[in-house]
Amino acid sequence: MSMRPVTVIGFDADDTLWQNEQYYKLTEAHFRSLLKDFAEGDHISERLLDAEKRNLAHYGFGIKGFTLSMIETALEITEGRVPTSVISEILSIGRNLLGHPVECLPHAREALEALTGQYFLVLITKGDLFDQERKLAQSGLGDYFDAVEIVSDKTATTYRRIFGKHGDGPERAMMIGNSLKSDIVPAIAAGAWGVFVPHELTWVLEHVEKPVEAPRFREIPDLGHVPDLVARLQD
Repeated sequence: MSMRPVTVIGFDADDTLWQNEQYYKLTEAHFRSLLKDFAEGDHISERLLDAEKRNLAHYGFGIKGFTLSMIETALEITEGRVPTSVISEILSIGRNLLGHPVECLPHAREALEALTGQYFLVLITKGDLFDQERKLAQSGLGDYFDAVEIVSDKTATTYRRIFGKHGDGPERAMMIGNSLKSDIVPAIAAGAWGVFVPHELTWVLEHVEKPVEAPRFREIPDLGHVPDLVARLQD
């Protein structure tokens, strides 16, 4: 194993191993309906996205920050006149989001089964600690991973640290995920392979251009292609 070009493989969690963004979309639709008497739906979504952008530096990624951004947006759109019943309902849908079911994506388990024991597998995810631990436990995928890293953000420095800690450095590591901005571009910048697995509902703030000119960039349609891709890179 020590002679292989790739010895460590990192996996993103949300919308790579299991569904996530679809629940945010459902919650946002509910939120829009709560404020329909004050503004058009598209305007509400635009203001909510603006609030999320502003608040990332304060609250980080995850459901708690999203809930606070909904409350802030409601106050802004209604100029402070939002009924307390609406604030209560926003808190309720935020709590419901924290308890949404975990639905693994196609081929997630099969890919992990094929790789476990052959490579050092690391789950690398960002967001709320309790929520990510809950989803990992409910997914039934936890036993496949040799390590779990829940981080505040994903940068090239993050990947250098993680792949240095759990392996032979980023040059002999691979990161697999659905977010070009968080999973692929910074991993490649750190020196690792970046394997992009698109998801139709990836959050708009995670969109950047594909690094198609990067020698270590790869794209596959689903996780079922991971084992073959890894095997080819070892030749």
